[in-house]
Parts: sequence; structure tokens; C-alpha cells
Amino acid sequence: MAGGKATRMNSEVEKPLLDVGGKPMIQRVLETLCDSADVDRILTAVTKNTPQTTRIAGELRCDVVLTPGNGYESDMKYAIKERHLDDTLVVSADLPFITTEIMNRAIRAYHSSGRPALSVMTLVETYTRLGSQPQYVFEIGGRRLVPIGVNIIDGSRIDEPELEEEVLVVESEELALNVNTPRDLELARERYEMAETAPDDGRPK
Repeated sequence: MAGGKATRMNSEVEKPLLDVGGKPMIQRVLETLCDSADVDRILTAVTKNTPQTTRIAGELRCDVVLTPGNGYESDMKYAIKERHLDDTLVVSADLPFITTEIMNRAIRAYHSSGRPALSVMTLVETYTRLGSQPQYVFEIGGRRLVPIGVNIIDGSRIDEPELEEEVLVVESEELALNVNTPRDLELARERYEMAETAPDDGRPK
């Protein structure tokens, strides 16, 4: 998903193309998707709000879907129906720390749950430690949880008004860094600068 207006960023650069650790965020997400053996097709959903992202995604040899730009959920549904997708892993382009491991873990949890949808979330306390402010907070099972921007859905059921959803909770400050504000971008860049001087921990560089 790479078509939002990103009005909170106050940047002339389209959000998916903002540099974190020497690469545009969308490139980091696409490289991670390519590394997953469980992902067999990659589509980049764009809008008229992201013309440069559309061009870059094409240069990266992605299958690009131009969506109406009516909002994240609406555009996601449009892309799924436009390409007649079944099980679909939905990933936001503003997750510079997304890993193949968490994608594969989400896919396994989705299939084992038997439910038609899955959302990856983290604890609201994770954002507190980061000094960041989550946009959405949900009360689930007595815990306050925040979606990180990774979902899986059975595309054949996309028009159903409500789907039973599995929730996968991960406790990772890096995964909580979905870049929605200038402060989030600052935190993400600081994390990568720290990673350059730290021992190798398997984080994508």
C-alpha cells in the first residue's frame, strides 16, 4: 500500500520514497517481500497522489495497481478485487523495519487460525517507550493494542461486511515504527544510525 497523501509528514517527498538508512522505505519493504518464499506475487497499490512512487515501483519491476485514492481500506479492497486476489498479505510502504521473519510468522498464524483475516499488532506501551503517538488503539482481550500496518485477508471474502479476525501480537519497537509523522521519521533514521555501529543482529541494512 503506497498511495496515501501523507499530509502529516509536511514533506515534498512522497512518503514511500522517504530515505531511511540510505534507501527509500518502499524499496526496503519490497526487498523484504521478495525474500519471503511464502510470497509468490507482489503488487504495489498507488494513487494519483504518488506519481513518483508509481514511477519508482515500475522501475523496480513491480506490478503496479492504480487505485482511486479514497482511503487505505477502500484502496486495498479495490486492488484485491481488481486483480482477483485470494489470500493477500497487505503491507504498508511506511514500515522500514519490516522483516521476512515477521511476514512469514504472520502467514503461518493466518493459516493455522482458520480465520479469513489477520492483523499484526503491538502493545501501546511500545509506542510510549519510543516516544511516539499511535493513531489507532484497540482494546482486545484486556490489552490496548495498535495495528502496525501488516494484515492478511482472504480476498474472496473482501465484500463481506465483517470478517472474524485473528490478532498476532508482536513486541518490537522497530516494527512499531510505521512512519506517519516527521517525529516517526526522525526515530526511524536514528534507529538505523544506531544499527550501523551495533553488532550484526540480522536487521536489514
